[in-house]
Amino acid sequence: MRIAFMGTPEFAVPTLDMLIAAGHEIPAVYTQPPRPAGRGKALRPSPVQIRAEAAGITVRTPKSLRDETEQAAFAALDLDFAVVAAYGLILPEPILSAPAGGCLNVHASLLPRWRGAAPIQRAILAGDARTGITIMEMERGLDTGPMMAMWPASIERKTAGELTEELAGIGAWLLKRVLEVWPQVGRMPQDDSKATYAPKIGKEEAKLDFAAPAEQVERQVRAFNPVPGAWFEHEGERIKILSAELSELGGEPGTVLDHGLTIACGKGSIVPTQVKRAGRGAMRPDELLRGFVIPVGSRLGG
Repeated sequence: MRIAFMGTPEFAVPTLDMLIAAGHEIPAVYTQPPRPAGRGKALRPSPVQIRAEAAGITVRTPKSLRDETEQAAFAALDLDFAVVAAYGLILPEPILSAPAGGCLNVHASLLPRWRGAAPIQRAILAGDARTGITIMEMERGLDTGPMMAMWPASIERKTAGELTEELAGIGAWLLKRVLEVWPQVGRMPQDDSKATYAPKIGKEEAKLDFAAPAEQVERQVRAFNPVPGAWFEHEGERIKILSAELSELGGEPGTVLDHGLTIACGKGSIVPTQVKRAGRGAMRPDELLRGFVIPVGSRLGG
């Protein structure tokens, strides 16, 4: 099949790899333009761009697809399908209707739950027991199109990074199955009454709210690992908590309860197991406390 691929982050790379390995003709890969990154703010291409260029595939990085010239260039590809996986740009109607078989989306949730930009993080924050992958046919609404296949995955104590990696593999495998049985694959409309939305994560959401129950605080830690990183502030410095365990110890929310950096929450407490200072690598709490004093009884803020 002749397929254009549209994706940007690491989540999308396994799907692109699958399309390449399956022998599909990929005349172009669309991804978001390189962004400033790192201390020097040098422009860094997306993971999808890096992979596509390594495979010798033409890469296009438009800032928008609303321009008629871009739409004409896309239509000229004469596609059977476009496959979309966490692309990050809205597809206007001329793009959606250009491929003969339409645009297929690899979405990281069990639709209609968690439509939108951050389904993995929102599922963890909400305390969902499971999430998964949905392959859907795209239409003008936000993740509202008919579903072709679904596959569940348990969340357990996984971080957003761990869950993203797992779902990326499932998404590639599930899309491969859909394409193998095309056009016999069926379509199921979504129940809009059960829809929930997963807006993009704001940086301030990663500030730990110790007034909340410990279970909720621990979900913040997992949802924001690896980025943007859940954090608290002490003596003017932000400290990220990368992983934590739950404890039944109680106290005034935000108070350091012992020399192991156990922190009281609205109910119970959390025990950080891996932390990070700005500009440094991950470390254990005891390693942090050897160079950055946080006395027992301190009140941590955001």
